[in-house]
Amino acid sequence: MYKTPCRRLSGFVGVHVKRKLLQNAPQSNQKFSCLIQLHRRDPSTWLTYQHLNFLKRQYVTKNGSELHQRAIPKQTHSMSFVDERDDSLETQVERIPAINHPITDPVSPPDFVAVKSQPEISSPKPAVDEKAASPERTASETEAPSVEPPHIYVETEEVRQARLDRQWKQLKLDVSELPDIYSRLSKIKLTALVVITAAAGFSMAPVPFDPLNFFVSSLGTGLASCAANSINQYFEVPFDSNMNRTKNRPLVRGQISPLHAVSFALACGVSGVALLTLAVNPLTGFLGALNIFLYTCCYTPLKRLSITNTWVGALVGAIPPVMGWTAATGCLEPGALLLGGFLYSWQFPHFNALSWNLREDYSRGGYRMMSVTHPSMCKRVALRHSLALIGLSAVAPVLDVTTWTFPVISLPINLYISYLAFRFRQKGDRNSARKLFFCSLWHLPMLLLLALTCKKYSRDGEESAPSALTAN
Repeated sequence: MYKTPCRRLSGFVGVHVKRKLLQNAPQSNQKFSCLIQLHRRDPSTWLTYQHLNFLKRQYVTKNGSELHQRAIPKQTHSMSFVDERDDSLETQVERIPAINHPITDPVSPPDFVAVKSQPEISSPKPAVDEKAASPERTASETEAPSVEPPHIYVETEEVRQARLDRQWKQLKLDVSELPDIYSRLSKIKLTALVVITAAAGFSMAPVPFDPLNFFVSSLGTGLASCAANSINQYFEVPFDSNMNRTKNRPLVRGQISPLHAVSFALACGVSGVALLTLAVNPLTGFLGALNIFLYTCCYTPLKRLSITNTWVGALVGAIPPVMGWTAATGCLEPGALLLGGFLYSWQFPHFNALSWNLREDYSRGGYRMMSVTHPSMCKRVALRHSLALIGLSAVAPVLDVTTWTFPVISLPINLYISYLAFRFRQKGDRNSARKLFFCSLWHLPMLLLLALTCKKYSRDGEESAPSALTAN
């Protein structure tokens, strides 16, 4: 039975209005519920998490030392008109079909008139018994109408609160899982690539190799990379949850709290920059802080605004080998910029081929990538920078970074990645993009290894010449 506010009315007018509302309540409720369902089916009218300020983390709560996360119940198909996820007091439960008794009378009486379901008995009975039985029959007949409305129960505030509390699950952080969580939060594979490129820049510098300085600079660069990647994941939690590639990240799954992630990022960033500044040199520390700023405050927000994020991201990836060179020499030289140019140009065929097969994911997450908004430009840029690697290899001996052997022995791998980029430019399918991406994975280590084998020790020669003159 539907509860209406008309109980407050009194007198004959109130009873009449209440009767009319009871007759029209099922139809009105059905129409109103259909309008609600039509509104909910239109995604453009939904208020999603993206409309909110994503810096305010509303998806977790922490009481004392316990972390709780909202667990959304699995949506099941329901035929009811009232959505059970609604927080209103009235919710519709399972509808029980009513049993329609056959009516022998051809004229259907009104709903409030009692209907006799049994024939009259011809045997005479006392009038007193009929008068005594008539109230009982009328009461039983009014309780069983011909059309039974759907059963509805009223949910009290205590029951509603208990139902909402069951949708929160307690998360207990296991200390043994912290290393795995920290490794995924810092994108350990990407951090390893950053450290390797910084180590290559350190090794390519034309100075004697210092193992202690090499270890400290590599450690500081790795800590700076961990900080940048952790802050990046903190900012992109609402968008990573919409992508299949990133939906299992620690912050998306709620394995750690946002405060924990930010604290880890600050600890890594401050210690990494301080280590590079105090133990290596201030120039390397400045480059590390600049790289964190570019990655977190420029590249991350630009991913949802403009395709220029790809060029900014390539600049971020080009700084680590420059940091390695400055860590060894203490100054910024043309050789350091050349190594940064190698990384800058290599990232375009690498990332454009990767993003080509992830266009659906990036589009679902709301990221403006070249592969999504400018597919033809994405293929052209990959080919252009693949050819640029050949020119940069030829410039290396001119700047006295390598010998003239390096352009010759690096030409086959540069021509091969250029050929795959040309195939990607012509076809633009998933297979060609996948081949270009996997080629880029081994191309960069091979190119840096060849450059290291052809390294030119020009500064050592300059230092040995004066010593020979003084000896004479």
